[in-house]
Amino acid sequence: MAGLALCLCTSNATAADALRWFENARPSPQAHQAVELLTTAASHGLEPQDYDAAALLQAIAVAARDPPAAPATVAQLEKALSVAMERYLTDLHGGRADARRVYRDPAAESPDPFNAAASLDSALALGRLREAVQEAAPQLPLYEHLREALARYRELAAAAAWPQLPPLPGAARGRPGKLEHGQPYAGLEVLAQRLAALGDLDPQAFAAMQAEPQSHYAGPIVDAVTSFQQRHGLTADAVIGASTLAQLQVVPAARVRQIELALERLRWTPLLRAPRMIVINIPEFVLRAYEVDAHRISVRHEMKVIVGKALDTRTPLLVEAMRFVEFSPYWNVPASIARAEILPRLARDPGYFKQQGFEFVAADGRVSAELSSHNLDAVRAGASRLRQRPGPQNALGDIKFVFPNREHIYLHHTPQTRLFERERRDFSHGCIRVEQPVALAKFVLQDMPQWPEERIVQAMRDGRPITLRLAEPLPVLVTYVTALVKGGRLHFFADLYGHDRALDTSLRKVAAQRRQSAR
Repeated sequence: MAGLALCLCTSNATAADALRWFENARPSPQAHQAVELLTTAASHGLEPQDYDAAALLQAIAVAARDPPAAPATVAQLEKALSVAMERYLTDLHGGRADARRVYRDPAAESPDPFNAAASLDSALALGRLREAVQEAAPQLPLYEHLREALARYRELAAAAAWPQLPPLPGAARGRPGKLEHGQPYAGLEVLAQRLAALGDLDPQAFAAMQAEPQSHYAGPIVDAVTSFQQRHGLTADAVIGASTLAQLQVVPAARVRQIELALERLRWTPLLRAPRMIVINIPEFVLRAYEVDAHRISVRHEMKVIVGKALDTRTPLLVEAMRFVEFSPYWNVPASIARAEILPRLARDPGYFKQQGFEFVAADGRVSAELSSHNLDAVRAGASRLRQRPGPQNALGDIKFVFPNREHIYLHHTPQTRLFERERRDFSHGCIRVEQPVALAKFVLQDMPQWPEERIVQAMRDGRPITLRLAEPLPVLVTYVTALVKGGRLHFFADLYGHDRALDTSLRKVAAQRRQSAR
């Protein structure tokens, strides 16, 4: 019974909780069901040992045998099982990590407060224990799809070894090499096995390759590599270079953890908090605008985005309400960017000032289009600011979507549209550039019929700044998930900002603290 110490020391239960789980000194059917549910916590990416699942399973099994359990044992198991189930329900609903360290607005983290004790009481009274567990978890198809993927990757991790692929053609010290269509490659058999196991190579094509081994990179395996690249955020060119090879070498156990971290994030990510939302997933470099109807998400628009540089200007994670749209906006250059980038550029190339449409705005609002040492010194001293007028060179493009926040992050278009074709798109100073501004504006303004597409486009092209207040605020969620199921296919993305590493560390600390408290 020592394994139950955690449950006893963290219990909020009282004497009134007696005989929840026992009948005539024997575990009730719901007690057996509860320990069964706790032992399957891993299917949600949780740790059964966090709930003393093994110890409770054994203790309930012993209590079910003759002779009847002593009253002290019954009381201990009653309390231990209640606390374990309450913790399990709490973790399923809100996760184990402290989401307040991720989202700046604590009120935005739990749009639907959850009372695990009340949920458990109701489930026991109605005989709905299994349903209570299902309802505590996120009510998202994505969550269930990831659970299915987790089971598959656990099978892969438990199966045979995951051999490393041989070096690519042309590999040498410091050079990874490259495999292109038609080239011979000694690792084709291992590559085919890998792609078949991951579901990218059709089973029939794999069987044919086994029956007639091939020596050159051609045929169905080329299409399978393209599929693999599409699922891993890589350029889908069927060429195996350093990036593709690195992803192919990742062992299933690492993917298992990546899926577990995605499930944890979904538990405290408020994706269903409003009828309409805009969600930006940073490591995917994608924005989705969607509507929610009876917990069903319908994606209306999906587009590429450019986010903050991983090295030094990361886009923060946040939940805020969009309140304004600015057409033909000014760009008020942040002081840090002005001092570090624009002013040195102007010193080297004074013509850049006029070419880019800059002007100076003094503290009293006076505007000057004169490039002078006086105006430059005023910017350095913080007595004036640099501003870029609306136009084709404006860094914000022709539209800006504003959701006020302490980090001064917003969505906007950009004149540098070629960057959307890059595989990795972390180029900004923190704000988020959107690929399809008109489509996004139509979604944002769909409840304002006086703003049809024609008027939106005209306002973007007009060159006159217009600030439009939305009729209803629209939630914007900037989140971070590196494993998703899209169109029935599992996708993985690189841990761009290291947030997965940080979350993994946090969860391991939580597990260690729980084990320590159980001693």
